[in-house]
Amino acid sequence: MEIKVLGPGCAKCKQLHRLVETVVEENNIKASIAKVEDIVEIMNYGIMITPGLVINNKVVLKGYVPSKDEFKKIIEVNLNE
Repeated sequence: MEIKVLGPGCAKCKQLHRLVETVVEENNIKASIAKVEDIVEIMNYGIMITPGLVINNKVVLKGYVPSKDEFKKIIEVNLNE
């Protein structure tokens, strides 16, 4: 699984990145996690408000930080695809 956290480094972007790392680690999910801060690359995903989250090249979240449980559900859905 490839996970990208999109954002220029704002507080919400950092919060989402920490959440991703925590959930992946706690659930022993095999995933590479990348932080994308380049605004052009972020816009190429159609993200106009950050943070954004991309899993396996699919935008799954934009504009907010989900709860831990909501993020776990997002991961579960994308593990089965």
